[in-house]
Amino acid sequence: MKFTKMQGTGNDFVIIDDRNEDFLNRESHIAKILCDRHFGVGADGILLIRNSEVADVEMIIINADGSYAAMCGNGIRCFAKYAYDEDIIKKKEISIMTGDGIKIAKINDEKGIAKNISIDMGIPSFRPEKIPALLDDEILNYNVNINHKEYKLNSMLMGVPHTVVIGELDDFDVNEGEYIEKCKAIFPEGTNINFCEVIDKKHIMVKTWERGAGATLSCGTGCCASAIACNRLELIGNEVEVSVPGGIVHVEITEEGVFMTGDSVISFRGETDLI
Repeated sequence: MKFTKMQGTGNDFVIIDDRNEDFLNRESHIAKILCDRHFGVGADGILLIRNSEVADVEMIIINADGSYAAMCGNGIRCFAKYAYDEDIIKKKEISIMTGDGIKIAKINDEKGIAKNISIDMGIPSFRPEKIPALLDDEILNYNVNINHKEYKLNSMLMGVPHTVVIGELDDFDVNEGEYIEKCKAIFPEGTNINFCEVIDKKHIMVKTWERGAGATLSCGTGCCASAIACNRLELIGNEVEVSVPGGIVHVEITEEGVFMTGDSVISFRGETDLI
């Protein structure tokens, strides 16, 4: 099986062209093998390219633990670059079917190569039943004690469930996110956790614990969720740079939706007989 390893601000993926559906119904098994950083290729997840009847192309996302993900912000940028650079879809605006509906990737082309891809991430929902969360009201500055520590939670659906904890990053170990993720009394299906520090009105810093992947160098949907939570609490404006351990992404919040722009890089290409 041939594959391409890519990363967006350190969030890394194994991309597989599966338009012939050779790996249909084997996605979870394949992800667990390929994403292992000691015995496989090593990645936070795999992205499979499939044909779509309603969009230019379809993206299937499987986390490193084999679980399905509806959406991935860094992943979709890598996916769009791959589709463009490999001439699968050679358009400046690519419609991509995801588990969270159709997303539009806007390509900035330099000599036939995609650079600085912008993604329309859609509109977040704070409705508890959409996240889903077992509370009656929106989760904004919600005080909770988890594993003997106090947190103020801000939760939403940004393609996938996200919970933002705002404070100084030095006050949190990113691995604390596992306890919040698995707080079934609030989040029956788990949640992604973003620890966020506001530097100023145009700059925030984020570190993320991803459901199904653990601590990652970056999370695109998490960057957007963090910006949205801070904006909702009037801590930042509508445009912000988000610094993560793997780099920087730009997030813009508009009435039409949330737009994220960042890099996507091919690390290497390879072939494996592990599958």
